[in-house]
Amino acid sequence: MKKLLQKLTTDNQFIMENHPTDVRPDITEEEAIQGLKKIRKQIAKIQDVIYAHNRYAVLICFQGMDTAGKDSLIREVFQKFNARGVVVHSFKTPTSKELQHDYLWRHAVALPEKGKFGVFNRTHYENVLVTRVHPEYILNENIPGIDAVEDIPKDFWKTRYEQINAFEKHVVKNGTIVFKFFLHLSKDEQKDRLLRRLEKEKHNWKFSPGDLKERALWDEYMNHYQEAIQNTSKKHAPWYIIPSDSKPIARYLVAKIILDKLKKYKDIQYPEMPPEIEQHKAAYKRELENNG
Repeated sequence: MKKLLQKLTTDNQFIMENHPTDVRPDITEEEAIQGLKKIRKQIAKIQDVIYAHNRYAVLICFQGMDTAGKDSLIREVFQKFNARGVVVHSFKTPTSKELQHDYLWRHAVALPEKGKFGVFNRTHYENVLVTRVHPEYILNENIPGIDAVEDIPKDFWKTRYEQINAFEKHVVKNGTIVFKFFLHLSKDEQKDRLLRRLEKEKHNWKFSPGDLKERALWDEYMNHYQEAIQNTSKKHAPWYIIPSDSKPIARYLVAKIILDKLKKYKDIQYPEMPPEIEQHKAAYKRELENNG
């Protein structure tokens, strides 16, 4: 398992095709299901300590193609969390208000408070992925000097990578622990999941014809994911490439990575009782016992 987890990290040498979408030879779905049951309880306990400690925040980012399993993964991994300590944000097409600000604004205002977990279901990386595949969307941002797609400068995307790196470095330096997960799904598995949405009545609502239009651009998306990960997987905020053809295994791997990293923060502890209260604790206890 340790070797498998090591393979999931990446750096600026990331090559998409070198990372599998299915690791069932290394772990079975039943092992993953049983493992997750234990791990999510452990993460929930750490969440309680982080909430009480109130010095760190935790930001967990999920990116992936349609049907990669983001929603169900979030539901299953954070099932045991105390609701007061976790907030999930699903970023969709920017609103008119959001477009009145720079592209990182809506993500910055959604960052978790100290003591809390924030989960981004789709993230600030949409701004170097979807807008890269559909550069006409950039025109909605009303950036000075860009009135047509042809006006987008050659270094535009490189600059955005630098801005994102600076944004993440800033939040990490100020006490936010950042996880970034790319749910790596095969095109064949996506096809099967889209077919299930059409075939199973209870899943019909999830299907959109737009899914097929985006699917036709699969190779382009993969190229841009690869470039984005190469340029933004840093020591302070690394990317983890999660094989996602099996939902149970993907959920387990994400949970395992979160648990292992959080356990390294030895300074995260329950706060000690202030001395002025500690020295009178016995008296307070007697008062409660004597007064019913």
